[in-house]
Amino acid sequence: MSRIADVAIVGAGMAGASLAAEIAGSASVLILEAESHPGYHSTGRSAAFWSESYGGALIQPLTTASGRFLAEPPADFSEEPFVTGRGAIHIADAGGAVALEALADEFAQSALPLEAMDRAALEAAIPGLRPGWNHGLYEPTCADIDVARLHAAYLKRARSLGASLVGDARVERAERAGRRWRIDTAAGRFEAAILVNAAGAWADQVALAAGERPLGIRPFRRTLAQLRVAPPVPAGLPLVIDALERFYFKPEAGGRLWLSPHDETACEPGDCAAEELDVAIAIDRMEKAVDWRVERVERSWAGLRSFAPDRLPVYGFSAGGRGFFWCAGQGGFGIQTAPAAARIAAALLLGGRPDPLVAEIDPGPYSAARFAN
Repeated sequence: MSRIADVAIVGAGMAGASLAAEIAGSASVLILEAESHPGYHSTGRSAAFWSESYGGALIQPLTTASGRFLAEPPADFSEEPFVTGRGAIHIADAGGAVALEALADEFAQSALPLEAMDRAALEAAIPGLRPGWNHGLYEPTCADIDVARLHAAYLKRARSLGASLVGDARVERAERAGRRWRIDTAAGRFEAAILVNAAGAWADQVALAAGERPLGIRPFRRTLAQLRVAPPVPAGLPLVIDALERFYFKPEAGGRLWLSPHDETACEPGDCAAEELDVAIAIDRMEKAVDWRVERVERSWAGLRSFAPDRLPVYGFSAGGRGFFWCAGQGGFGIQTAPAAARIAAALLLGGRPDPLVAEIDPGPYSAARFAN
């Protein structure tokens, strides 16, 4: 493995892996991963759903374009789709009715189909729904994502095109020397003309290590728990999301339920864990919506979601002409937008024409240049 490349990507999660797969055929690529195994902190802890309404109207074009790739990937990338139909129901009690209406209004001019549901339709779709939850929107396109297989496919594609993955390579310092970056890591020194910051929760720390101005990308903890409930969860239950973002839940294999309190707790980047209080809060909120009994909590975990100050992702070179490229701030929608985001970022990095998948998407709202002042 050469320690010198055209591009060094810091981070081998979904962002770094997908971008590496897109550019490795046009440039030599090193992927520098701080952990022993790629995707440990965020990619591997995703709630694993694809929802066109998730993240808002400015994220939806990335999600929709990615959905086409996930549903029908090229045969040389995967023989099977990465998504399976699930559907989602956004539900509201009296207090959440205004929020549900705002959601409908936000996407009224888009191609996203959101269908109003009355109480009878909600009762038929969600067994045990408690009284008072009388408002709903059905999102039929929502799907489950096979996150692990997608991440593995991107890493496999990147390697097949010559990219090298280096584990246990946490960046300690990066310095621009002439036309190259000298990148000192726990695994030794590497050099590259372009340094890509795809470090997720550590994005601002990597920027500081490289002498770049951080953008205020902050990590937040999101809690998930796997439960056994009675009566058993129907396998065909859609993803259920509270309009006031107090909880969401979805069925998993073997009659299990994945539940989140929809929390966003600011934290330091690191190996975060679920807190018992957050799991208890999630269960309490769910039990106020459905008449189910939690028999046991089988496991719980937490992942990191990293947001820029305006909650949009950041793709592009920083000011100064030093070859420092941002691919960060993907929040909780980094998995479902990865195919489109990687192709937008690849075009910006290589200076080429955008791929047809994203040709109609304006990259302006995601540009790193918006933070120049």
